[in-house]
Amino acid sequence: MTMQAPTGEPAVAPLPGTPRRRWRQPGIRSGAPPATRRAQARLGIALVTPLLLMVVVFLLFPMMNAVYYVFVDFDGLDPSPPWVGLSNFKELVGDPDVWAALKNNVIWIAVGTISPLVLGLGLALLVWPLERGSVWYRMAFFLPYVLPPVAIGVVWSWIYEPSRGWLNRALEAVGLGSVTTGWLGNPSTALYAVLGTAIWAAMGFVFVIILAALRNVNADLVDAARLDGANSGQRLRYVILPQIMPVFLMVATLTLIGGFKVFDIIFVMTGGGPAGATDVLGTYAYKSAFQLNRISYGTTLALLITVMAVPVAIVMNRLQRKLSLQGMGA
Repeated sequence: MTMQAPTGEPAVAPLPGTPRRRWRQPGIRSGAPPATRRAQARLGIALVTPLLLMVVVFLLFPMMNAVYYVFVDFDGLDPSPPWVGLSNFKELVGDPDVWAALKNNVIWIAVGTISPLVLGLGLALLVWPLERGSVWYRMAFFLPYVLPPVAIGVVWSWIYEPSRGWLNRALEAVGLGSVTTGWLGNPSTALYAVLGTAIWAAMGFVFVIILAALRNVNADLVDAARLDGANSGQRLRYVILPQIMPVFLMVATLTLIGGFKVFDIIFVMTGGGPAGATDVLGTYAYKSAFQLNRISYGTTLALLITVMAVPVAIVMNRLQRKLSLQGMGA
């Protein structure tokens, strides 16, 4: 019996019991000399060391320092703060303002994650078939995402202004003057007004990423589903979404984590008011640490945000990797 050699020439099969020689491509050695391997190891260590130092200085050390502050009562002035143990955690559990801020965080995470994903996906599906003008659509929708949050907050504060704001003027122009209100000064509407601004700013990012993913969808499968009688909803659910699901989960993860650590847009537009109606854990931690000089309690709140966000990020990342591997296997 003969077998084909790598060069295309027939080769005789080895006799039973004869050790087989591993074929090696000409010009490639099976192993580098020990001196070369040591040099490569030293080079790798030299390249990684600056990054490791940055991680230690800017991540691990601040985290360890934060853990220390959780167990003391530091006001920002006392160089030797007293040890209080778990008192900050006990106060956190019994603080009604914490639970109110956590409720606002949950609302922000739910609405602020689902709405940009749905709107961004819908816009991407509308622009996907276009041959001309898609670049301008991407630029127009992505522009709010690249703007500074401070600028977005200031502009939308003018829009929500009760007497001269564009929103109330537009409502009065269409005969809905009874709906007008002080959107950022009304406790029942302030959170959703700020949330609407954040959704407007995040929608463009979702749109651009999902539109790029749609460019890689197999159009033949979509056409085959259309010929088989599948409507637009069925094509989206069974043909399009499975192909873009890893990218969709990546965008969902980033948007979801943003809901845990939201701070800037709320701080600029309302500062957590009125009467704490828009306070989230981030703004409440800032107030406790830097306005009330309760550094330890603010640090405890910040660690609570981290403890909540990290497991969610890990689960979403693993799910995304699993779907990516399944897609590669298919």
